[in-house]
Amino acid sequence: MKYGLIAAGEKHTAEAARHILEAGGNAFDAAVASVFTSMTSEYALTSAGGGGACLAWKSGENPVLYDFFVDAPETPENKDVEFFSTVVDFGTTQQIFHIGKGSIAVPGNIKGLYQIHSELGSLPISTVLEPAMLTAKNGVPLAKLQSYAFDLLKPILSHDESNKNLFYQPDGAFITDGCIFNNPDFANFLDILIDEGPDYFYSGDGADIILSQHKSGGFLDEQSLLQYQVIKRKPIQSSFAGKTIYSNPMPSKGGVLIKFLLTLLDKSQSNISPEIIALGMNLTSQVRKEFENGFSTGSLSQKILDTFSFKLDQRDWDTTALETGGRGETTHVSILDKEGNAVSITTTNGEGSGYVVPGMGIMLNNMLGEEDLNPDGFHKWKSQCRIPSMIAPTIVAGDSGPELILGSGGSNRIRSAISQVIINHYSKKLDLDTSVENPRIHLEDAGLHCEPGIVLNSENKIPEEIDVINWDEKNMFFGGVNAVTNNEAVGDARRGGVGIIC
Repeated sequence: MKYGLIAAGEKHTAEAARHILEAGGNAFDAAVASVFTSMTSEYALTSAGGGGACLAWKSGENPVLYDFFVDAPETPENKDVEFFSTVVDFGTTQQIFHIGKGSIAVPGNIKGLYQIHSELGSLPISTVLEPAMLTAKNGVPLAKLQSYAFDLLKPILSHDESNKNLFYQPDGAFITDGCIFNNPDFANFLDILIDEGPDYFYSGDGADIILSQHKSGGFLDEQSLLQYQVIKRKPIQSSFAGKTIYSNPMPSKGGVLIKFLLTLLDKSQSNISPEIIALGMNLTSQVRKEFENGFSTGSLSQKILDTFSFKLDQRDWDTTALETGGRGETTHVSILDKEGNAVSITTTNGEGSGYVVPGMGIMLNNMLGEEDLNPDGFHKWKSQCRIPSMIAPTIVAGDSGPELILGSGGSNRIRSAISQVIINHYSKKLDLDTSVENPRIHLEDAGLHCEPGIVLNSENKIPEEIDVINWDEKNMFFGGVNAVTNNEAVGDARRGGVGIIC
């Protein structure tokens, strides 16, 4: 390794990070460059109009979690809002999503990425954003998996007539495999951002453009944009196989769920088989359901941990504690540079609200319409606050510092995907490529989903109430873990991931 290791969700995303590392930038510069580039190369998965989180570990210092997930603005009752459902057809099933101006939460990506760069980066922002500007201006050939995501979200992407120039070809056909997807408005927006910074988006002329389209019929207003702040948090910490694991703390639930599952398995007297992992997933749902307050603060007592460890060893399932899943349009970048700086960064736009901001090429998020992020019902937020999420940028460390930097997209499959890669690498002693590519399981909706290659042991019987669903092929449903170690970089093929060592 001369410059660093990179794992990302798409080739151009990863190449942007490579360019910055080779130009003398550090991991933080490279991460900001790659995420801004992904806003074109992975348009259906992330956006400047969404939110995320970054676990940043500067060499020689302690890791810091930058929380720039979206805020729920105050949602007063009886306001006339545009908020409606649309159906997305997955072939074997259909799923309802909620979009419209009333689905838009306050975006955090721009403020978050700018703050990471200003506090930790080393190159000028104009240099860092150059790959993203060129990608948006010149375009990228739409890769197969990105085309698949576009096609799934066609009812949302094509909702507003003004979006057609972005998503339709000159002959009127919807964009598909191999077509060049470019976004010159976004390139122009980045040029303005270099000159004016995030204030343009949150309180300047850009904010005026956003509100001219979205204030009527939505909850965004001048105050909600102005009030948005990036929050620096202490990462949640746990242990597994003698290693220390750092991840996203509350109000994100992903890191807490990973911590509980791995702690449970680490204490168990049982071999870590697919059945035991599935039971661990079930017990994680149980403890979340029974001890929501303690679980949310990470303050579960040793007695509770011992109780659930006993349940694991006694094969004590509770089929009433099963969680419903969501789709999760999310992407992730992991980077380790030659100086030992490590970055794990996850961003998302939900499925998008259905509206592209005029002149910016940015579709704002639909997080106020995500059922799993609004468990008490839609539009119940009394004051502006950070919405909880499942994203979980994660770093595993040994005595000498970061050893494994990883994260995933995939809604509530994020935690199961990350956990299984950690188990594969540290418990089963597999190399990183095999740890990522190994078949996975995921438990939700009374179904135990199994990728090809999963063999269940009849002695560790799965309850009859759980339907074992055997998939014919590996699928993006099971997440997309992009991960690096000190000598390996692996992008998850399930979501078109790419690893680069440079």
